[in-house]
Amino acid sequence: WLVIAGLFFKIINMNNLLKYIFVIVVVVFLFSCRKEGCTDPTAPNYNASAKVDDGSCICTSSSGPTPYTLQVPPIFARLLPAPIIPVDNPMTVEGVLLGKKLFFDKKLSGDNTLSCSGCHLPQNSFDDTSRFSIGIDGIRGTRNAMPIFNVAWNTVDIYFWDGRANGLEEQALGPVENPIEMHESWGNAVAKLQADSDYPTLFKQAFGTSTIDSVLVAKAIAQYERTLISGNSRYDKFLMRTQSLTPQELNGYQIFIDESKGDCFHCHGDATNPKWTDNIFHNNGLDSVFTDNGLGDITGDPNDNGKFKTPSLRNLKYTAPYMHDGRFKTLEEVIDHYSQGLHDSPTIDPLMKKVASGGVRLTILEKSDLKAFLLSLTDEDFILKHQ
Repeated sequence: WLVIAGLFFKIINMNNLLKYIFVIVVVVFLFSCRKEGCTDPTAPNYNASAKVDDGSCICTSSSGPTPYTLQVPPIFARLLPAPIIPVDNPMTVEGVLLGKKLFFDKKLSGDNTLSCSGCHLPQNSFDDTSRFSIGIDGIRGTRNAMPIFNVAWNTVDIYFWDGRANGLEEQALGPVENPIEMHESWGNAVAKLQADSDYPTLFKQAFGTSTIDSVLVAKAIAQYERTLISGNSRYDKFLMRTQSLTPQELNGYQIFIDESKGDCFHCHGDATNPKWTDNIFHNNGLDSVFTDNGLGDITGDPNDNGKFKTPSLRNLKYTAPYMHDGRFKTLEEVIDHYSQGLHDSPTIDPLMKKVASGGVRLTILEKSDLKAFLLSLTDEDFILKHQ
């Protein structure tokens, strides 16, 4: 740049003042930006929102991380409040990319064989296809992993089937030290990351420090998880008047919201709630006697025994098996449970109004229509994007 500037001055015989101005501009440019080989989105220094200067490198500012703006689906913008972003963990491009790398990195497990994505499969809406998720020692847990999407709109901000994590960042901490899951100490996990050739630089770019700790790891993973947004199902498009639905699907929705029929909307919401969950805990009549107390084990309140978090109905096509313990392999089994398989217990949710008769007693046709509606909540674009 300086050589070119010198030739330029010589050719056009610029006066001294213009020369000084030109040199200052060149120097500011050189020191405010740096070229980095980062057209590959997986590269550590990739910055999707920075200025592309020559088609192969990206000019990134040295002033700090680049703010990241969530892509809010139109139906969410219309019906939901703004996404929840903690003040102490703002979204940045560098933080999200670091979180994604960590989410798929097996170094967080004790024997370097299991990542977060090992139980939260992207092709299955970040859910597990096994009934009980299996950890690094081959030990089966007692629950099916919950899918991860739309967590930025979880206004309750409590996670896991039993609600043991307060906040998404805390949710990201637990599985690493869990002896059934990744079975690693955070001290060892951090040491492995610190010794890695890339991670100290990535943490420096994302958080301003190359000293890694579990809190920053959890913050990065949480940032990535907040970008997992599903809001483009056929039903979403129907609500936005860009997609039609079949008569069967439309009838299925009417069954869904009819208190004398499906009566599903109290826990899962309706067309005004595109999250399709209340994110609250309910005893939905799975058992008369509990082998898993769920929320009750966390609160210590017997009145909470048998209560589990309501999952979203989005992407059910990809999230089988169903319920906290994966006991139902198919949607038909789920619908049959609410139709004629409810079990009474001391903590049964008052919303299970038909428990005395075993359920709401749907006909074969009503069950078929209800299933058709539930499948219309599948966001194929979300699945394709993350495969």
